[in-house]
Amino acid sequence: MRRLAGLLVVPLLLLSTAACGSDDKGSDSASMKNGLPAITAGEKFGEKPTLAKGVGDPPKELKVNVISEGKGAVTKKGDALSVNYLGQAWDSTTPFDNSFDRGQPFSVTLGEGQVIKGWEQALEGQKVGSRIEVGIPPALGYGAQGQGDIKPNATLVFVVDILKSVTIPKSATGTPVAQDNKDLPKVGTNTDGKAPTLTVPKVAPPTKLVSNYVLEAKGEAVKATDTVVVNYVAALWKDGKVFDSTYTTGKPANFPLPQLTLKGLKDGLVGKKVGSRVLIVAPPSEAFGDKEQQGIPKGSTLVFAVDILTKM
Repeated sequence: MRRLAGLLVVPLLLLSTAACGSDDKGSDSASMKNGLPAITAGEKFGEKPTLAKGVGDPPKELKVNVISEGKGAVTKKGDALSVNYLGQAWDSTTPFDNSFDRGQPFSVTLGEGQVIKGWEQALEGQKVGSRIEVGIPPALGYGAQGQGDIKPNATLVFVVDILKSVTIPKSATGTPVAQDNKDLPKVGTNTDGKAPTLTVPKVAPPTKLVSNYVLEAKGEAVKATDTVVVNYVAALWKDGKVFDSTYTTGKPANFPLPQLTLKGLKDGLVGKKVGSRVLIVAPPSEAFGDKEQQGIPKGSTLVFAVDILTKM
């Protein structure tokens, strides 16, 4: 089964690929704090930090320093977090990635394997509003293979601000909305966390984008700048064949909408209420057009049943 999240969204930076390095250089001062490189500027929560170069042997096990403790809820597996971060190799003075410059916090769901193990372990059990510094040995990072600009067997150092934590519901909820157009797909209205049925009629597909409520909740409207956590089933109109579903892995997907490249899916979600289930039909002009994408035939009309579980 093809993975729609990887096809549509910029890969999750901390698992799939290292982003472009920053030109900002940390100090190569020998100062250390509790066994990790000192923050040489921007130490307060919310400020872009700079880091000194690591001195001596790096930690062989995960090391977490709480720079400042927040007053929010304690994070746990299954929570969707919004964070800002800066990452640097132990023996470097140049960050390999940071979210502060992008102005777009990074979203991750704990316990879903979306990020390196060191991140999973370091973020769990922290209070929202905290700034932590984390030393991650290779075994909990990118190991012997490295990743992008990160060298093999590199020890990594991150400064992470935990901005928000949201408990993810198992299903959309809300009031069922009549699905009385026989020329559109029908979507199940179950709220037990299992995949809804998705039945595509054997008629010609619509030529314009369709975005209809199946279950309408009372949450906030999704904005084009939001990151949403969703469950979905995705099928081809042509034969009704499901080509992707988050329900097969049991792991919701994080969609940062500014990075969502499939226009019909993004436009179909914007304006809809959090907590709802939505039917989206994207004609080729709103999907992949005349290009084949990972086995999805060119000229395909795509059908989605999407649960908007929460937004970050």
